[in-house]
Amino acid sequence: MTRLCYLLPLALLVSCSRSDSKATDTAHAADMPGMPMESRKGTKDGETSAPASVLLTAAQVKHGQVGWEAATLGTSASVATVPGQLVPNEDRTARLGAPARGRVLAVTIQPGDRVAQGQVLVRLQSPDAGMAQSDVSKAAAEVSSRRAAAVYARSARDRAERLLAIKAIPRQDYEHAIADDEAARAALGQAEAESRRAQSTARQLGADGSSPSGEVALRSPLSGVVLQRLATQGTVVEAGAPLIVVTDPSSLWLQVNSPEKFAAMFHNGTQLRFTVPAYSGELFTARVTSVGAGLDPDTRTLGIRATVPSAGKLKSQMLASVLVEGSDHVAEVVIPEDAVQLVDGTPTVFLAIPDAKGGARFDARIVEVGPRANGRVTITKGLAKGDIVVTRGAVAIRAQMKKGSAPMEM
Repeated sequence: MTRLCYLLPLALLVSCSRSDSKATDTAHAADMPGMPMESRKGTKDGETSAPASVLLTAAQVKHGQVGWEAATLGTSASVATVPGQLVPNEDRTARLGAPARGRVLAVTIQPGDRVAQGQVLVRLQSPDAGMAQSDVSKAAAEVSSRRAAAVYARSARDRAERLLAIKAIPRQDYEHAIADDEAARAALGQAEAESRRAQSTARQLGADGSSPSGEVALRSPLSGVVLQRLATQGTVVEAGAPLIVVTDPSSLWLQVNSPEKFAAMFHNGTQLRFTVPAYSGELFTARVTSVGAGLDPDTRTLGIRATVPSAGKLKSQMLASVLVEGSDHVAEVVIPEDAVQLVDGTPTVFLAIPDAKGGARFDARIVEVGPRANGRVTITKGLAKGDIVVTRGAVAIRAQMKKGSAPMEM
């Protein structure tokens, strides 16, 4: 029986050709402990699936700088994952409605537009606003009239006082002048109050009072982004009908409905971590600002609200997976972060089974990961204390497995 063996770089495995039959190769693979037979079966098209194990010689291990160590136990806080949703921060959101019944004349913005504080967003024409503008004009005219009367009454009082001093008029005339002056001032005060009332009504309706046209201008009370536009040009709307929603997108709320069993893990000030499908590789943070006083009787969940102070690229209405840590600590397997590789999108580690010659067989194992800290990651499922895990060179082993190379006999 002839046999030819030669060493290749780590990117390729040692290739061995031998005259053994296919049945003998299959039997040899079956003799390897922990070696999944499925990794050797042909696919529908005759192709071979990527193996769940690879074999390296001592020279290959040294050349590829592959290293391994035993998994150890560490303590970490208990972690729960609950669903959540990002919504606008209502403390920084303005919902503009029609102040009076009227017709929409113009809508100057679209959803997503950035607007400045005081910018006109919608123009309406309303009979109520026209009446308010007319009341402002009438009140202003009344104030002018009463002010002139008050000035005249004051001058008449002063003149009567001088005439009384030289006894040119009876005292009764002087007292009458005093009464006229006080009445004129009271009338002026009443007219000014009516003018302020009319102006306040006009401002609430968005009418400036400069003309009785009945035009209303709805202005943005804050700088932000138009989140929703419900106004349509030409339509007639009733008082209070929602028209525009403007929000400051730099801050969002994270709403969480926690199952009853996790309710004790949420407190005001608790920091939450969450992910969103749009940026699955990133972790965001929020701080709890409100915890419900009781459970929802229908869903048996506790409502929690957290503030995301710096939203960045996050958007309102995104769904989130929220991680919250409890006060209880549990012992779990901890390994270096570099030991975990994504194989077809699944977290995977490689277990090393060393041989007596310095080489090793490496088996892939799917795991579930937990919190990460200081370059190490908690494994919540898939590993046990003492398992020998590849911590250096895992990237190269992953690449070799994806190539589907067959194992060699050591």
